[in-house]
This record gives sequence, C-alpha cells and structure tokens, in this order.
Amino acid sequence: MPRFYCPQPLVAGSTVDLPEAVAHHLHVVRLQPGENLTLFNGEGGQVRATLLDSGKRRASARVEAVEDVEAELPYAVTLAQGLPEGSKMDWIIEKAVELGVAAVQPLAAQRSVVRLSGERAEKRQAHWQGVIEAASEQCGRNRLARLEALQDFGRWVAAPSPAPRILLSPRASQSLAAWAKENGPQDVILMVGPEGGFSREEEDAALAAGALALSVGPRVLRTETAALAALAMLGGLWNGM
Repeated sequence: MPRFYCPQPLVAGSTVDLPEAVAHHLHVVRLQPGENLTLFNGEGGQVRATLLDSGKRRASARVEAVEDVEAELPYAVTLAQGLPEGSKMDWIIEKAVELGVAAVQPLAAQRSVVRLSGERAEKRQAHWQGVIEAASEQCGRNRLARLEALQDFGRWVAAPSPAPRILLSPRASQSLAAWAKENGPQDVILMVGPEGGFSREEEDAALAAGALALSVGPRVLRTETAALAALAMLGGLWNGM
C-alpha cells in the first residue's frame, strides 16, 4: 500500500487535502480514486485512507481508521555528524533514519570541506528534512527523526549534553560492542567526524567535555560507514533490529 507523510491532523472520518508533492506522485503512478493508501503525520501512528480524487497538483483522501503502529527503537540515538562533502550527508541521513536514529545533529568540524551559512545553510537544512520524510515513508517509521540546526563543533561540544556522548575513533582502546554489552540500552549521542575524522584538538575537547572514545572495530571506516555500522551494532546488541 502506498505510504505518505501528511503533516496535518489525521482523524478517522475526516477528509484531508494531500500535500502537493504527494498529489504529484499519485498522479505519476496513476493511483485511482477508491484505492487505498497509508498516511502518517510524524507524531506517531498511521491511518488507512481512501483516495477521493487525484490531479497533477491536488488530491484528497478520506481517513478510514487510525492504527497504533510504531517502528521506533526502545532507546534514542542522536547522530552528531561532521559535515562530509557532496551528497554523502543525504545518504547518511537516509540510512540512519532507516536504522532508527531519533535525531541528527549536523556539525561544522575543522576538517569539513563543505562550509554552510546563511541562506545556503537554510536550503540544505530544508533538503535534509525532505530526506528524513522520504526515508520515513519508505521504512515504515511513523515518527520523524528530529533535525537539529547546523552547529559549530566547538560550541556544540562545550554545551551540556542530555545523554552520554560517544566519540567514534579508530584510536580508542575500547570497542563500542564491549561497552554496549556492559551498559545495556540507553539514550546516546554518536559523534562521527567528516572525511579524515575529527582533529586531535576536537577529540581532546570532546574527551575533556566528558565524551567516551570508542571504536567500531580494527578497520578505519569512511565517514558514511561509521555511523551506520555503529547504529547497526547497537541495534543488534540492544534488541533494536
């Protein structure tokens, strides 16, 4: 059944106007009035709906029933990701959402090649939000991962943390797997550097602020691999998969 993000109240028996992007998609795939689709508004649960009409830019549906369906992890993981180059951030966010990440914190690190500010940063944030929504549609999540505003690494790491920060570093002497087995499921923040990793100065600042340095194995992983490997590892050890 087609599944779409619809950011508005979804009440059984009500008729809703679907977002223009959804209407366009329905028009392209030629979904006909009377056919069924699934809608969710990102606040939890989903609804079964029936398409009433469909055009190139406008479509409406009737909400038939609300379903209490969730696909969230039993713990919250925030991914603090140093900005990589090109479209790697899109890929990282998409796959992190599929693996259940609760929030994404983009960080401008010393080795980040991409530099964003002003209008360019706002456009990129809006684009990443769209990536989160599309990934949630695809993977069956009914709650959207929270996208935090881009921050400078130094200011972010100096601020109080609501959960333990885990600095993924190939130089760490303890593995994430061993730590996860010993400590059990809990909210955590995974810190992943851009290409080349965080600088020594940044790692020292993170450790001084209370972060725990852990590794994901004996091999040095690319920035687009490290967070996903860590998320999958926690999911396997903490019954999140």
